[in-house]
Amino acid sequence: MSSPILTWTRGVVREVLPNGLTVLVQRDSAAPVAAVVTHVKAGFFDEPDRWQGISHVLEHMFFKGTPTRGVGQIARETKAAGGYLNAGTSYDHTSYYVVLPATRLAEAVAIQADALMHATVDADELARELQVIIQEAKRKLDTPDAVTQETLNEVMFDRHRIRRWRIGYEPQLAGFTREDVVGYYHSRYVPDRTIVTIAGDVDVDEALQLARRTYGGWRTGPATVDRSPEEPPHREVRARSLSGDVTQAELALGWRGVPPLDPRAIPLELAAAVLGAGRGSRLYRAIREPGLATSVSAWHYAPTELGVFSIDATCPAERVAEVVERVAEEVRSLTRHGPSPSELERARTLLLARWSRGMEEMDGRASALATAEAIGDYHLLDREFAELATSTGEQVRQAAADILDPGAVSAVVYYPREAAAGFGAEQLKAAFGRPAGGVGLAAPAVSGWSPRKVGSGGAPGSSQARTEFEVSHLALPGFDLLVRRKPGIPLTSLGVYLPRTRFDPLGKAGAGALAVRSCVRGAGPLDAGALALAFEGLGGSISTSVTLDWLGFGTSVLSQNMRQAAELLSLVLTDPRYEAAHVNAEREVLVEEARHVADDMFRYPIQLVLRSAFGDQGYGIPASGLPGDLAALTLDDVRSVHRNELMEPRGIVVAVGDLETGRMLDDLSGVFGALPARPSATLEGRIGWLPGGTAIVREEARQKAQTAIALAFPGPGRRDANRHAADVWCAVASGLGGRLFEALRDRRSLAYTVLLTSWQKARGGAFIAYIATAPEREEEARREMLSELSRFAEEPVTSEELDQARNYLAGQAAVQRQTSADLAGEILEAWLAGEGLSDLDDPGARYLAVSRAEVQAAATRALQGGEARAEGVVRGVSPASG
Repeated sequence: MSSPILTWTRGVVREVLPNGLTVLVQRDSAAPVAAVVTHVKAGFFDEPDRWQGISHVLEHMFFKGTPTRGVGQIARETKAAGGYLNAGTSYDHTSYYVVLPATRLAEAVAIQADALMHATVDADELARELQVIIQEAKRKLDTPDAVTQETLNEVMFDRHRIRRWRIGYEPQLAGFTREDVVGYYHSRYVPDRTIVTIAGDVDVDEALQLARRTYGGWRTGPATVDRSPEEPPHREVRARSLSGDVTQAELALGWRGVPPLDPRAIPLELAAAVLGAGRGSRLYRAIREPGLATSVSAWHYAPTELGVFSIDATCPAERVAEVVERVAEEVRSLTRHGPSPSELERARTLLLARWSRGMEEMDGRASALATAEAIGDYHLLDREFAELATSTGEQVRQAAADILDPGAVSAVVYYPREAAAGFGAEQLKAAFGRPAGGVGLAAPAVSGWSPRKVGSGGAPGSSQARTEFEVSHLALPGFDLLVRRKPGIPLTSLGVYLPRTRFDPLGKAGAGALAVRSCVRGAGPLDAGALALAFEGLGGSISTSVTLDWLGFGTSVLSQNMRQAAELLSLVLTDPRYEAAHVNAEREVLVEEARHVADDMFRYPIQLVLRSAFGDQGYGIPASGLPGDLAALTLDDVRSVHRNELMEPRGIVVAVGDLETGRMLDDLSGVFGALPARPSATLEGRIGWLPGGTAIVREEARQKAQTAIALAFPGPGRRDANRHAADVWCAVASGLGGRLFEALRDRRSLAYTVLLTSWQKARGGAFIAYIATAPEREEEARREMLSELSRFAEEPVTSEELDQARNYLAGQAAVQRQTSADLAGEILEAWLAGEGLSDLDDPGARYLAVSRAEVQAAATRALQGGEARAEGVVRGVSPASG
């Protein structure tokens, strides 16, 4: 990375209050938002066995009220301030955060502090919430990768608490009492174990004064520290096989890593990136590119006192052994020979850019500062960033050799039940115990291509136009350029997109996806590896965008490299290689991915309900395709999509980043202005809704712990006048403090996840309601969901509900503009699916103008007595009954 090393902690002010609580404040005026993160050094590692899972239980009760704020009031007040509220429990800490307009900071601090210091933990509320948590635990049991990874921890560790199923099991969860939870709360949630971080467009002095006033009077008893048993050393190859109702095998390989302050921690992050980050990584090219697996990744995770290095893959059951062999080969090579200079630089550039992206959002920045401070010192952020920039190849090799010991590897494979396969320690030992071969997969050479020399101005275009939102537009013969400057983080999000004026033909679902994804397997003189390396050397990876309304390609790179990235995107769009072997390999990966969707208890019911609502074409079929259709696609189908959908319609190029607007327009017009003229293409017409007098239901039975129900009703599209009222209805209904949340989750303990969302596309839309519950409560869940939804049509929402929802949406309109990628996505959607750039001007005002009558009208039109309902159901059954 040739740019100067950034100082992420510049301007941070740290103060330890007399009671021991630490406050960190950092001003960043890139967006008019602020984040408050409350980081408590109490997590799963702090739980004795009798309290396994209690940290997560307390996280839920944190929002359940205080002596001055009743049940649900914390969420409602946060929503009324325009804020988003959430929390997460990790192994070494629990974090609570809110992101909202900076002008409402004082309210956010007051709400967070009240919950932190005065949580009531009402016994009746606890009993109801424990049933919700049990549903969450069942959902986790239905998530194959979570089961696989946490089982790997159990296999690798003998005594340390990381080996436990961290959310806890139903019998123990159901037995927790108020005394248990309050005991844990009072002994762990104390000032000297708490860090409050405020980041955003704030006055530092005022924020510090606010923190002193709010937290200074907090007094508690002494902290209780119940440390995990220490893990004894061992060197042993271990393996375990699982089976269940899954469509593909989940593989997790792991080694004991190092704690975050170990000098090998950063070199291990680089080793993981060399192996598994991006399309140019060793494992992607050895395993994902030839189609052996649908996904592969590597990472090093280091909470406080230990670490885990893991390599994960999802693949067909019959390929597990081959995937393990390929992983072992690449690990052996890395530990013996280290990364090549180009591999190291690629990994380094990717990680530095990824780090930068994580600091764009204020909650990400505040969380990073708090985490570093909890480890020992917030300046650790700068030290780690510098280490990423300076670690040598030999340091990476040595760290990998120390940790990725072939005699200490563990494996867990979660097989489809019908596979009748297993993977044992002897097989694992044989794979990793082979003699070292060569230097592994050679890094691809980026030869035969270089950026074109372009002068300022490029090809002629129409005059530049701006909107109130400060998006500059330049019309070229074949493309519209839409650019916006976003100063701060030195990154630029860039993409080229084409409107989908035609859907995939009947029987060819996924043709667009295959055409677009095959483009990145080689273009012009660059094969897949060289193309990946070219992008990753600029600080980003190429991504494909396959939706029902557009197709395209995007990347996020260091701003200084934007022009080179534009040249590469143009090459990918206009000159894909489409070699038969690579298209066939990508098709096989898409087929396996499409099958794997059925394992997702959120995505799959929604896929089913959209098919019930819209039928077997258009919005009824996932853009990524269906397994049977994908398997029959040919190279001719791919070339037809490229000719008619990627090369014919007028496209758009969107760029948002830390560059002068004039430079962006000059560079982009120089690249895309040289391409031929294209006819304008707009997304017109309305996609019909199938259900009429009776509901249309698609359902499947699976051996799962829960039943997931998705209900769909006709809703507005992205261009409809009542779309803002639709969003307000959903905001009243969903989220913390929403009606569905309180009625179905809080009062009835029916589910962990319950929501209503407005699914808006260019040529139609839907309201989608979702709930996942215990199988024996399916009918109750459906009945109560429909009953709660019908209330919105029968009577207007209250004035308080309306104000909370409007303020929330107006506030989040600003919060969602923190990153260059989010801004680019908003511009893209407005131009192709909306009414154009005018959609971007003050969206908050449009939400604030919605009335109670408009919300009721939106609900009435959608529900229509329930007769236009579509359903998608994945019904959980036990193995015996299934």
